[in-house]
Amino acid sequence: MLTKAEKKEQVSLGLDKIKQSRNLVFADFTSVDTQSIEKLKREMKKTGATFQVFKKRLMKIALKDAGIDFDTLQFGGQLGTVFVKGELSDVAAPIYKLAKELAKAKRNFNVLGVYDIKQKSFLTTDQFMVIAKLPSREVLLAQLVGVLSGPIRAFMHIVDQLSKKPADAAKTEAET
Repeated sequence: MLTKAEKKEQVSLGLDKIKQSRNLVFADFTSVDTQSIEKLKREMKKTGATFQVFKKRLMKIALKDAGIDFDTLQFGGQLGTVFVKGELSDVAAPIYKLAKELAKAKRNFNVLGVYDIKQKSFLTTDQFMVIAKLPSREVLLAQLVGVLSGPIRAFMHIVDQLSKKPADAAKTEAET
């Protein structure tokens, strides 16, 4: 059991993390082993995010102190929070990948939802999964370049073929 001073320290730590974050990913990690949680923490650290476990009531107080009206008590089970400093898409794929791995091992790591601090909106699990399944930013940019360069490449091919035609063949085509 935490003392009053420890609870205040937890609330202030949560408040600091909330102020530094753009999104909060809430997850139930009830049947997940410690090694998998450590793996998640390492993956989140690579993206600039952190995974932290807070008591739901203390997290609710920290959110209220940050000016966010969101009730974490609505979630059942143990609540872990991923504090995302950057874009949600940066951490969504690693979280989704870990959840799939744990599901194969009969351990459930369930994403309960995401709170977007800037837009003050809640994203459901389904909305999070859509974001998690998107390709990375680099892949999307490469696909965009491919789509944009296709017509230019085709035009250049046509111009090249036209320049290789004999000059008198082009005159006869123009006359007819």
